[in-house]
Amino acid sequence: MLDYIIVGLGLSGLAVAEQLENRNKSFMVYEDNSQRSSYVAGGIFNPVILKRFTPAWKAAEQMETALPFYKRLEPKLNVKLIYEWNIYRRFHSIEEQNDWFIALDKPKLAPFLDSEIIKNSNPNLNAEYSLGKVLKTGNIDTEILLDSYRNYLKEKKIFKNEQFDYSSLKLKQTYLEYQGKQAKNIIFCEGFGLKQNPFFNYLPLRGNKGEYITIYSEELKLDFAVKSSVFLMPLGNDLYKVGATYDHQDKTPQVTTSAKEKLVKELKKFISCDFEVVDQVAGIRPAVSDRRPLVGRHPEMANMYCCNGFGSRGVLIAPTMAVTLLNTIEDNKSLDPEIDLERFTKKHYKSN
Repeated sequence: MLDYIIVGLGLSGLAVAEQLENRNKSFMVYEDNSQRSSYVAGGIFNPVILKRFTPAWKAAEQMETALPFYKRLEPKLNVKLIYEWNIYRRFHSIEEQNDWFIALDKPKLAPFLDSEIIKNSNPNLNAEYSLGKVLKTGNIDTEILLDSYRNYLKEKKIFKNEQFDYSSLKLKQTYLEYQGKQAKNIIFCEGFGLKQNPFFNYLPLRGNKGEYITIYSEELKLDFAVKSSVFLMPLGNDLYKVGATYDHQDKTPQVTTSAKEKLVKELKKFISCDFEVVDQVAGIRPAVSDRRPLVGRHPEMANMYCCNGFGSRGVLIAPTMAVTLLNTIEDNKSLDPEIDLERFTKKHYKSN
């Protein structure tokens, strides 16, 4: 009998699988490639919400777990995953410069904001009000991470590339059975696919669609990321990722011309050189109505769990949530009410 079945291998499923392996637990992962948000994400780790100069939710604590987590995976998978570089916030006005200095006085932000206002020296970047440098930032190559981890699980014969059939899941009193396999527990890590899950589809997962473009520009020559109305991130070899859009209505996986045009229009506001759009991707972020993760046990099925709802900050949040969930299941530790899916369960079952 397996200890666990994991459904979904995005950032959440990967982090859960890794924690289970660390605990010497047996498991099988099912993944059908229907959700792409973990693949197409920028993978940026940044503890500051740069639109408002506020700290992201528990981001400093999450970084203490996430970065060592990815560092351990690099030699394990024999790949480079972590790229450290600075983000430069492009100021739109003198008032924003002042807001930056006000943010510097906040204890949660001070370690991540450089006190020096930086004059722009790149002739192809329009930044008349200068730039503010964010420290301790970078990105995780999520595509390499997920592909490499999938191959790792395949080699161990604990990965199935197939759609999970909910109707085939048989729930017993102390275990569950799925297509001939028995397991003590099941954890759903399906991203926005959770909306199709009959056990957890009552949860308020309000996905929003994000689209990115990749541009090629020989002239730009940026070696740092710029946050303006959109994000511009260097990929190397004169390639840059630009994003992202936030669409709360469209839940289709296809890229759109309107998103591409919007990103190009915003990009042209702050770079003045020629560029060519060479790629475009889209994914549905698993965002929650109260902007907090959905972690915990099903209200009626004791061996069924969910680890989801990380929005646009999955690279930072996933490792911490995986540790938290496994501490709850294996060590009987209580969940923080802020992330416990029970906050919605009570309302749902009261109204039904």
